[in-house]
Amino acid sequence: MGEPTKMAMVNIDNRLPPRLRSQQFSANLTALLPRLSVRNACSCTCTEKLQMYRLRAIYSSTFLFISIFFLNIFQGMADIIPKDTLLWKLKLLKSASAYANSRLHAVKAEVLVLASGKDKMLPSGDEAKRLRSSLQNCIIRHFKDNGHSLLLEDSLSLLTIIKGTCKYRRSRKFDSILDFLPPSRTEFNYAFDQVVGLINAAASSVMFSTLEDGKIVKGLSGIPNEGPVLLVGYHMLMGFELYPLVEQFLREKNIMVYGMAHPELFLGRLEDSSNEFSMTDWLKVMGAVPVTGKNLFKLLSKKSHVLLYPGGAREALHYKGEQYKLFWPDQQEFVRMAARFGATIVPFGAIGEDDIAELVLDYNDLMKIPVLNDYIRDSISKSVKIRDETSGEVANQALFLPGLLPKIPGRFYYLFGKPIHTKGKEVFLRDKENANELYLHVKSEVERNIAYLLKKREEDPYRSIIDRAAYNLIYGRDVPTFKL
Repeated sequence: MGEPTKMAMVNIDNRLPPRLRSQQFSANLTALLPRLSVRNACSCTCTEKLQMYRLRAIYSSTFLFISIFFLNIFQGMADIIPKDTLLWKLKLLKSASAYANSRLHAVKAEVLVLASGKDKMLPSGDEAKRLRSSLQNCIIRHFKDNGHSLLLEDSLSLLTIIKGTCKYRRSRKFDSILDFLPPSRTEFNYAFDQVVGLINAAASSVMFSTLEDGKIVKGLSGIPNEGPVLLVGYHMLMGFELYPLVEQFLREKNIMVYGMAHPELFLGRLEDSSNEFSMTDWLKVMGAVPVTGKNLFKLLSKKSHVLLYPGGAREALHYKGEQYKLFWPDQQEFVRMAARFGATIVPFGAIGEDDIAELVLDYNDLMKIPVLNDYIRDSISKSVKIRDETSGEVANQALFLPGLLPKIPGRFYYLFGKPIHTKGKEVFLRDKENANELYLHVKSEVERNIAYLLKKREEDPYRSIIDRAAYNLIYGRDVPTFKL
């Protein structure tokens, strides 16, 4: 069977007080005891064993009765199925499995294999590897902490796994926009409490927006509720700012923000050898879409809220000394597209990367390391090129994993600037000079927002996590920030 503790944790809200969580866990575990195998019982903790011992006397007589019942059945099996018949059936099964295995290479359908790391009944991990090597189009998701009954345990639901691996679709070909299903409340809580909960708690993000009259207010009230809205801003190191931003839009405004992401996230080449359900899968569940002109067209036509980073991977994987520097292309890529649908452009700045980690190994450093530099060159040569080489510095989007040294966390700050309306300006913005002027204005607004936040955070008495923790301990409510 599965892991007892994970099965007992199903449907227990992680936000409940510890006492109530303990009570529910104890009740669930007690209800599971009759169904647990002896091997599972051996893997229980001392507390669980104590509860099991208390109930052993109650179930011992029942177990004895069931054992006698099945023993009588097995003893009469020879009268029902003769030995020669049973052997013939086993040979038939072996022959059929051999034929099926010999034809696996011809299967062209997409296959998703779920394997458990603590499966005590079947070698599901080894079987998953065998299937992947035999099938043409097979991917694996490995759950190292789960047992045989994977889908009955406190882990991801099957629908979440299907969505995260892009296997849900309404037609023959997958469409990341038309086939997208908004995250459920359970997925939302799991993602932002357990997957990125530590980052969000450490960052303690503060968000500000700008009203139509230019007044800066705390919260997202300055951002239009009706789309289409194009959020254009700075991409922090490793994209740390993404998670709090998407969460806050869902919590405060109940708006799903679709993030335009690098196509490599959707090709499976960024998966590690563990094949676990990873952050890239969660990004797809939470609305990440490959960054293409076609997808931006679809999202704006649906009046969605779209998150766009013109600097892309060049900003998110910047080099030493380049924090808060914009690397935008020369072309006014999004302006005329936004004007075509009358979208509202909201420039924003986000800071805090230098308060959570220090960049110790950038691209230049990694390329000096033998073997590793060959691996990076090979990865770059195989990666998807979003822009051509005429796009300037931003075209240098080498995908690599930088070396980071964690710091005592500071705080993330966001400032969404005054909305820029393009409705009714489509003809005006068809002119390249006018479009370029608006493009440069949006870029300057992003830089101005970053400069404002860098200055104002020095006035925040609770910038350090230590000060915030002390405030929470004393007052137990949202931690304030600098005065506007």
